[in-house]
Amino acid sequence: MDTKAFKRSLHQSDNYHRRGFGHEEEVTELLNSEYQSNLIQTIRDNNYCLTQGDVTIRLAEAFGFCWGVERAVAIAYETRQHFPKERIWITNEIIHNPSVNQKLREMEVGFIPVKEGEKDFSVVNSGDVVILPAFGASVNEMQLLNDLGCTIVDTTCPWVSKVWNSVEKHKKRDYTSIIHGKYHHEETVATSSFAEKYLVVLNLEEAQYVADYILHGGDKQEFLEKFDKASSPGFDPDVDLDKIGIANQTTMLKSETEEIGKLFEKTMLEKYGPTEFNNHFMSFNTICDATQERQDAMFDLVKENLDLLVVIGGFNSSNTTHLQEIGIDYGIPSYHIDGGNRILEGNRIEHKPLGKELEIQENWLPEGKITVGITSGASTPDQAVEEVIGKILEAKNVALVS
Repeated sequence: MDTKAFKRSLHQSDNYHRRGFGHEEEVTELLNSEYQSNLIQTIRDNNYCLTQGDVTIRLAEAFGFCWGVERAVAIAYETRQHFPKERIWITNEIIHNPSVNQKLREMEVGFIPVKEGEKDFSVVNSGDVVILPAFGASVNEMQLLNDLGCTIVDTTCPWVSKVWNSVEKHKKRDYTSIIHGKYHHEETVATSSFAEKYLVVLNLEEAQYVADYILHGGDKQEFLEKFDKASSPGFDPDVDLDKIGIANQTTMLKSETEEIGKLFEKTMLEKYGPTEFNNHFMSFNTICDATQERQDAMFDLVKENLDLLVVIGGFNSSNTTHLQEIGIDYGIPSYHIDGGNRILEGNRIEHKPLGKELEIQENWLPEGKITVGITSGASTPDQAVEEVIGKILEAKNVALVS
């Protein structure tokens, strides 16, 4: 399928929208009242620090809602205002934040149901309005909705679209796209749908496995089984790794994406030599600025003398999980929660350890003076951060004095 031509045709359709509908002022006021926080702004203005009694809060210098998320949520709100009586659907969570998605449900925005792991678009009728979330949607989904005669409102983050453009360039030159990401993540599903041939690697370890295969060959069947769900149909490692281009899920750990890019650059240089290298390798910088800023700020935060870290964001949020990884790598007790309601009475917290299910930690806040580092993922509103700070102060019997 000529995905580039399809996108061009879709963008010219009267039923396709990727900007707001002229309700910016009222929507901005509503979003500020629901998601912004005067306390968090005060802490920002105070060099990202708050001390109350025995508790010092250190905020990362970049955290919370990014521009792409704000844009997606604002367009979704505008869509409901512009189409007050129409049935509105969204193909996935608008962003990975439970409170924001719940707000949309309260606005009678329906979420496409999933049955046995597959989305059931049979609920959508011609003339319905369908929102594509910040992570984007696959080409097949967009084509289906277009053929149904739906009004499509596209909130895809421009950084995600930038990755799609890179993958299109890979395809044009018959390169295989090697995508650093999680093969089941909706953004990577969308990105891979724009590729002719692709292979998704989760981390540096998987990338090294692929690099070794490129240089030395190996057990083809083992390779195919390892990447069964993370490769394009009919993928042949003996043929399809001859020319490769690098792409990424925008929310992955920046440093690891860079390492993977350098690994494959070195691999292809070793195999083909400097004269043929450019005919076998392509790489574009597709690391999201907001993701990079939040990770850089986290690296600065962990250098502070912290007793513990709280990372706030949806449990299915990739960028939030990577912030948690940084704290763990620095040996700081780190707690990933999705809201203040996870901080329980009796000095307990319900949190998600990295790679595990939710569990309750007893006596998580040390006695006496403590310094708590706090950051939040790109899908987390400031009000959620304020709620967490309030719960921490309450647990330490400290009153918030403005």
